[in-house]
Amino acid sequence: MTAERPPVRVVVADDQELVRSGFSMIVDAQPDLVVVGEAADGDEAVAVARRERADVVLMDVRMPRVDGIEATQRLAGPDAPDPVKVIILTTFDLDEYVFEALRAGASGFLLKDVRRDDLVHAVRVVAAGDALLAPSVTRRLIQDFAHRPAAARPGAARELGRLTPREHEVLALIGRGFNNAEIGEALLVVEATVKTHVGRVLMKLGLRDRVQAVIFAYEAGIVGQTGGGQG
Repeated sequence: MTAERPPVRVVVADDQELVRSGFSMIVDAQPDLVVVGEAADGDEAVAVARRERADVVLMDVRMPRVDGIEATQRLAGPDAPDPVKVIILTTFDLDEYVFEALRAGASGFLLKDVRRDDLVHAVRVVAAGDALLAPSVTRRLIQDFAHRPAAARPGAARELGRLTPREHEVLALIGRGFNNAEIGEALLVVEATVKTHVGRVLMKLGLRDRVQAVIFAYEAGIVGQTGGGQG
């Protein structure tokens, strides 16, 4: 028999006690998840996550002392020792800090009115190493990108040169918010082939996940200012 996997260790960080308690109860009710700590601000979130060796942190954005962006940078940024997965939770459809949170290293972004099952699913997906954005947040994020001045990414042309033409197409569709099934439909290939292409795109560009791929696509200018997102 194979050894049973240990439960995913979760920390819930929010300055509102009722919110923390609610999310903690939902997560703790799952046999494969366990809440190992709570925090009322970003500084405490970093300390608790490191002390308890958390796998995933559910992180509010707006907290006293240290906000969720800085806390995410400390836990999941490029210079973080033993990086921790972070899912940002916000009340707003597109929090003004969403772009900064994703660049800081967040692996997911959900609204606080997320359904119970979707929250649990998000923790599992992010713990497994994937990225997750609420569909409405993805659409709004893409719309926000589309209205920003084009942000030049130094060395983007050289990095894009590593991709095959098909991988370039896949990156453009990721940047427009398409999931694997939608990319497969657009390119007339099976989903397993799409997964292979996505994996190669991330590897060749040195990107951690699809969230970083969306940011790269816009900063590299391969998704036009009028590029659409998911319907």
